[in-house]
Amino acid sequence: MTGKKLISSLILLAFLLSHAPRLWAEETGGGTLRGKVILSDNATPVHSATVTITQLHRVTQTDDQGNYEFQNVPPGTYDVVAHLDRVPDVIKQIQMKGDSLATLDFQLQLTGVKEQITVTASGGEESSFNSLQSVTSLNSIELAQKNTASLGEALDHELGVAKRSSGPGTARPVLRGFDGDRVLVLQDGVQTGSIGSQSGDHGEPIDVLSLEKLEVVKGPATLLYGSNAIGGVVNAISGHDSPHQGIHGYLTGILGSNRANAGGSGGLEFGTDKWLFWGNGGAQRSDDYRAANGIVKNSFTRSTQGSIGAGYYLPKTFFSANYSYNHNRYGIPYDTREADPEIVNLQMRKHSIQFNGGFRDVDAFVNAGKFYLKYNDYQHKEIDTLTGATNTTFNNKTFLYNAMFDERKVGKLSGTLGFSGLHRNYESLGVESIAPPTKQNAFAVFGLEKVDFERLSFQFGGRIERNAYTPVGLLDRTFTGFSGGAGMRVQTWKGGAVVVNFTHNYRAPALEELYNHGPHPGNQAFEIGNPNLQRESGDGLEFGVRHSTNRVHGEFNLFYYHIRDFVYLAPTGGIDSGSGLRIADYNQGTSRFAGTEAQLSVALHTNLWLNTEMDYVNAELTQTHTPLPRIPPLRGRVGLEYRYKGLTLTPEAVMAKDQNRLFPTETRTAGYTTFDLNGSYTLASQHFAQIFSVNGFNLGNRLYFNHLSFIKDFAPEIGRGVRFTYTMRFF
Repeated sequence: MTGKKLISSLILLAFLLSHAPRLWAEETGGGTLRGKVILSDNATPVHSATVTITQLHRVTQTDDQGNYEFQNVPPGTYDVVAHLDRVPDVIKQIQMKGDSLATLDFQLQLTGVKEQITVTASGGEESSFNSLQSVTSLNSIELAQKNTASLGEALDHELGVAKRSSGPGTARPVLRGFDGDRVLVLQDGVQTGSIGSQSGDHGEPIDVLSLEKLEVVKGPATLLYGSNAIGGVVNAISGHDSPHQGIHGYLTGILGSNRANAGGSGGLEFGTDKWLFWGNGGAQRSDDYRAANGIVKNSFTRSTQGSIGAGYYLPKTFFSANYSYNHNRYGIPYDTREADPEIVNLQMRKHSIQFNGGFRDVDAFVNAGKFYLKYNDYQHKEIDTLTGATNTTFNNKTFLYNAMFDERKVGKLSGTLGFSGLHRNYESLGVESIAPPTKQNAFAVFGLEKVDFERLSFQFGGRIERNAYTPVGLLDRTFTGFSGGAGMRVQTWKGGAVVVNFTHNYRAPALEELYNHGPHPGNQAFEIGNPNLQRESGDGLEFGVRHSTNRVHGEFNLFYYHIRDFVYLAPTGGIDSGSGLRIADYNQGTSRFAGTEAQLSVALHTNLWLNTEMDYVNAELTQTHTPLPRIPPLRGRVGLEYRYKGLTLTPEAVMAKDQNRLFPTETRTAGYTTFDLNGSYTLASQHFAQIFSVNGFNLGNRLYFNHLSFIKDFAPEIGRGVRFTYTMRFF
């Protein structure tokens, strides 16, 4: 069966299921669910924690003794989530029967929690184990302990995630070998409005220290957010979702030995029964970093950011507004072997205004919904440090809107419907202005349905999206296409499940692929776009096995993508006389990506875990069997995690094989092994918690190179260093 026929069959199945709820109708009635939420670090009750029954969209909060209660809960099996700001969520499942009384208690743990919640994947909340998608989730404490110079640095070496960079400040995530416009970066479910996907020397304007959680999601549910999310979605989550009584807040500080790294971030939330006000801000700085063979010149970073907002929350409706500001400055490392190198610094600033609203727990076909409106004003300057002149200025203004509606669960069937749109005004000015001023308009409608049986779940959805480009002086282009996906999850044994996903993807060519024409040092090429490019169309298949018990956590994924009219940058062999850069055309061909991901954690003792991880991607143009550029090599990670009361120690080794599968203009990258040692100690009370962390990285001072780096021929990765982190939470 072809992909289009399969998608058509799934749409028909969804229609039949939505019109046959009597097949799975459940008994009516309601019971009471109550319980207590405590901090496991010291067994003290947690007040103002949020408890949610995800399938019913019902929310309540704990009292001063940590107690909560829901009344009139219909019979059924539900996921219940306990949440406290900047503390890892905990999810449990319970089955309600008739008018019975059920008890469900929670223990929140500041560090070391294995099971996370994913908001991105299906528009609601569910555990990563129960999700039909492959999900990686990092909480705020884990993020603070990482290299927070950029989004790519923070996610590097997570399962299936590598980093593309031209230095620490520019690093951006690469998912399963997919880069650029094929990876969708969001903040709170909304596009950031940056141009980070367009070039190797452009970063993402996200303050990692201020985040509550960072998620990476792959699979069919990414259709809710964009048809270009072939590799997946990275969602940076800030929080501020529900009110609470009193003041919550956090303070994080970092200090690093290599590159004189220092920074901090802090935030406050003040809440009443109906109102929530918040504000946060922070700054980071670092000098040029030291590799094993010396200083990497012009690799410094500087960043400042802040946001303020307010929300009004009633039992069944809510509204909120938020303003945020980012200002980053960072250098692009240069080859010191050149006689007259060009030394460039980049300055970025962004203003964002966002309005959110929604409703929940409505007795209708649509029982919950949420919407947002967001305006981004992004500016990016490339400055010659010798003259102080601005070589190029990029302006990117975007207006985005989105609405998602949750269908009332009828028996086993639930779903999400919605629409979204974008208006973009882009221009580049200066000596390296390689694309004309362009307006882009996009509109999409989408739906995602899920059928849950006791041991079997199905998920299927589709997205129709239209993209229109209107450049000055060049050919207008319009693309309309359909993306669809289907997935199945089978509970195979106690604590085990098998997941199978199929996706059919459409992607319109990106603005730079269509219209760039000129020198582009960020990609080390004189780029020639092609206004006649066709849309990409591809199919993907993923097979996964999961296991989660008290002593063993594991995940194994196999994936395969076949993409027709794949757009890639192909060198012609010529050199542009003016810039000295290699001339490269945007061409199209058939490609395939195949790979595997595996993760296994085993409890060797009550307090001692063995953690292992590996991933691999093999990607090429099928007609010529030419390897695609900047594909990560085989990688692995192995370590121990020792926990005793508030103490955690984690020694680990990170390994990568040499990369010999090379695009014609690439150079080989040797394999490497680095050693890290992380430790933390937590002090917690009912209203206050402190986490002290120390992270030693590349302790052997290994000289190694990142194959995905645009500057790997002369700039190695960071050498030996120590990073100290202090985090305080009060609630």
